[in-house]
Amino acid sequence: MRTMLTLVLIFLYINIANAQFTDAPLTNSTFTNSSQIEFTPKKTLFSKRIIPVALIATGILLSTSSFEKSLQKDLRNMLGDDFYFGMDDYTRYAPVVEMYAADILGAKSKSHWFDQTKNLVLSSIISNGASSLLKREVHKYRPGGSTNANSFPSGHTTTAFTTATVLYEEFKDTNPLLAYSGYFFAITTGSLRMFNNMHYLSDVLVGAGIGILSVKLVYHFNHLISWNPFKKLDGIAFAPQFSEKSVGFYLSRTF
Repeated sequence: MRTMLTLVLIFLYINIANAQFTDAPLTNSTFTNSSQIEFTPKKTLFSKRIIPVALIATGILLSTSSFEKSLQKDLRNMLGDDFYFGMDDYTRYAPVVEMYAADILGAKSKSHWFDQTKNLVLSSIISNGASSLLKREVHKYRPGGSTNANSFPSGHTTTAFTTATVLYEEFKDTNPLLAYSGYFFAITTGSLRMFNNMHYLSDVLVGAGIGILSVKLVYHFNHLISWNPFKKLDGIAFAPQFSEKSVGFYLSRTF
């Protein structure tokens, strides 16, 4: 496990170093003449990575430490060994419901609903893929003497922060209150994973970092995946559908 964590830390360090050289995409005014290159100041990918990388690095350093084991024990002593509140199965998807509800109600967002969905799906594939890979490779046991060795990182928290960050990216410039509200559900999800004795603090921190980082990467390179067949079509209705065991989408066209 320590070898795997060391490799992850090295990967994060390389990403931080490389990010400093991706400050801004080239624009029409990039080449002012044949011998001079001009860069347009933009928020760098490095600055977007600071928070998620810090969360992941902190989680890795805390993993299997006596501190997080003591913290988990104190939480269970405070709440009681029988405590379990299953809302974390639903709060992880709450930001998605918020986003599409806002679209239906006419709130102004950064992207078209198809682009929102595309970015959400791509971000989820990256974040959940990374989370699943780490679960298999790290092989960390869940708290409470569980025999399930898939604790690191928290998949619920990964999903929650993925959906919350997509909501944030879509509404941060037009509706900050809505944009940040998704993180309330994401933090609630991560907290409940610990309260329910399903994960340690490090599992939650790394899951949050992976979720945020995946979305930041997708939106940073959004110009490379700008295809949208619905952008010029009117009369399209779109909404998510949730059931106890599945998540789907409803799409209709009015002629």
